[in-house]
Amino acid sequence: MPIVGGLDIHRKQITFDYLDTVTGQVQRGQVSPADREHLRAWLARFAGREDVAFAVEGCAGWRYVAGELAAAGATAHLAEPADTAARRGRKRHAKTDKTDARHLRMLLAEGRLPECWIPPGHILECRALLETYHDLRREHTAWVQRIHAVLFHQGAPALGVGTLRTGQGVAALRAAADDCLSPAGQLQVATALEVIEALEARMHVVRHQLTDAARHLTGARVLAARLYGVGPFAALALTCWLAGAGRFSSSRKAVRFAGLDVTVWSSDRKGPPGKLSRQGPPVLRWALYEAGKAHARASAPDHAYYAQVKDRKNSKRAALSEARKILRQAHHILAELGDDALAPA
Repeated sequence: MPIVGGLDIHRKQITFDYLDTVTGQVQRGQVSPADREHLRAWLARFAGREDVAFAVEGCAGWRYVAGELAAAGATAHLAEPADTAARRGRKRHAKTDKTDARHLRMLLAEGRLPECWIPPGHILECRALLETYHDLRREHTAWVQRIHAVLFHQGAPALGVGTLRTGQGVAALRAAADDCLSPAGQLQVATALEVIEALEARMHVVRHQLTDAARHLTGARVLAARLYGVGPFAALALTCWLAGAGRFSSSRKAVRFAGLDVTVWSSDRKGPPGKLSRQGPPVLRWALYEAGKAHARASAPDHAYYAQVKDRKNSKRAALSEARKILRQAHHILAELGDDALAPA
């Protein structure tokens, strides 16, 4: 690697620091503004060279930077942010963009960079769709909760479970709002219903895109066929975040990556022990939890274990326990498939 460097990404600029190992010359500076056009123009200086490598932290913006590096013939190395910061050691000087770029360059040159996997383009697209659907679901739930809060705040009759899922239930809600709520309360409910209708329309479109993507991805099809409770969404999420040859050396590491491991006491943590770490992709945790709840059915193959945990703790703990088991099983299946899991079905 005659050219080795680091790129520190920010919304306004990209700070670079690279070393020509042949001449020993170090170049430092900034690419501003931070966008594809200006980065592509800056990378033109390395045109025709195949011995260029840059390290980039896995923060917001890494996707387009890694894409432009690959298009320019350079090798992109994605660094895990927390481990990269830990290898800086004890803080002795002020942390700046220049020092961050230099730190990345030095770690890459010394072979100590804690690297992350860079997924293929179609996997990144599926991840973005999953995150979009998850955001829509959360917004939908939030607006439903707002309606419940308005009704309770003004003393209106409580809604039954699933009232807003049918046209008859929505009509009954509008009638109750007209009879029991103030004009401002009626406006709140009407606004919430309009937003919910728009969210459901967009969710319908994204849901079909996700189902189609899961149908045409090998890993997702295999997981959906072999694991009870794992539908298209969960299978697609598991494949997008866990698949790939050598992604995790053990299922325990996959559980930790998903944030489903239980924390223990540690002197460098302020949070209490015995809670979920909640690190990693929220979409993956949500999909696994929903898959785990499927074992509440009496016909589920692992219903006995679910019922045992539910009786001893509660239904949430039972679903989380099943989610961990599903994740471990999925890890082994995807490890057997290797890179074939990411291939079109």
